[in-house]
Amino acid sequence: MAVRLPRPRRFDCYVAAAGLLGGLLLWGIGLGVRPADEPVVLFDGKWPLLVPLVVMAACELLRRSAPRTGVLVGTVALVGDTLTQGSLVTVIMYTDVMYAAVLYGPPASARRIPWITGLLTVAGTVVPFALWRQPEALLIGVAVGIVSFAPASTGLIVRNHREAADAALLRAEQTALLAEMDRVQAVTAERSRMARELHDMVANHLSAIAIHSTAALSLDDAATTRQALGVIRENSVAGLAEMRRLIGILRDDGGETEPAAAPTLDGLGALVDGARANGLDVTLDARPGVGLPAPVELAAYRIVQESLTNALKHASPGPVLVRLTRDGVALRVRVTSPYGGRDTPRAPGSGAGLVGMRERTALLRGSFEAGAVADPGGPDGKIWAVCAVLPLTERDLG
Repeated sequence: MAVRLPRPRRFDCYVAAAGLLGGLLLWGIGLGVRPADEPVVLFDGKWPLLVPLVVMAACELLRRSAPRTGVLVGTVALVGDTLTQGSLVTVIMYTDVMYAAVLYGPPASARRIPWITGLLTVAGTVVPFALWRQPEALLIGVAVGIVSFAPASTGLIVRNHREAADAALLRAEQTALLAEMDRVQAVTAERSRMARELHDMVANHLSAIAIHSTAALSLDDAATTRQALGVIRENSVAGLAEMRRLIGILRDDGGETEPAAAPTLDGLGALVDGARANGLDVTLDARPGVGLPAPVELAAYRIVQESLTNALKHASPGPVLVRLTRDGVALRVRVTSPYGGRDTPRAPGSGAGLVGMRERTALLRGSFEAGAVADPGGPDGKIWAVCAVLPLTERDLG
């Protein structure tokens, strides 16, 4: 079965053609490396040196497509060239073939060829001098080193630099990819955070507006309508204030205007009063203590706020209990409301409330549960309970 060599590159064809033409030019003017009467010349005349020249030019075609084959065949051609008057172009092309074998060849060849040529250079220096005891014998080793070791070591140096550059480029691409992934994650996380803030700030007020506007439209009573409109106005004003605070945070560029501070647990009283004004029977039992981390205070406030909003939309008539306790390592938030007795909510919802509360708790590495639990005092023997445990230690908040 015939072995098909890879197709040579276009640049290699140009190199082979240039070398062949240069060798033919020197051959035509009769310029050789050695005189015809030198003892090593076995094949006298001009014609024998054309064979190594043509073979070496053919090896140039393989300098990148089959570098190991090229250097092996080129070595044989160089040995044949030494038995003739020799051509300087043949020697020059061999140095290029040796260089290409290290630069483009397999990694194993790139490591071995410089060692082999280095040993040959040492042998070519020591052995002739030991045999002839003439200083001129050292020139044989110098010639072997120039023809073989010098191009091989140069090829190894260039290959190492290229591999180092490729590795640096790969690391740069990986760094850019990681940076892009971090940017996407940061943008996604920021969008999720702003979605939670917007939902928690506005949903409570809009739910109260929707419920009381429905009551005002369904009842033909001037006093009830006036009371509903008052509640609608209060919630509209509060909702606008919250929206201004959020817009101030988004547009703050470090100037003199500072956005309003984030709500804290000190505002739970006003939050509960607003829920009572919207028709909920709320009892607040808050003993959070002092010195709470700001993220914990904000999360607890938003969880209570969203729980009251859900109670306003979904709960049956009855008492709503908000309880905050601190056990030293965590702040526990529990909001209970009557469960059942309502087929549809009094105001439409997006279903993002529970998701937002769970996300806030997860960011603090706490635990969150929400669902119906058994309670003899509730309708159908059940109440709806929202329970969150928010760690207070820096290690847990990390």
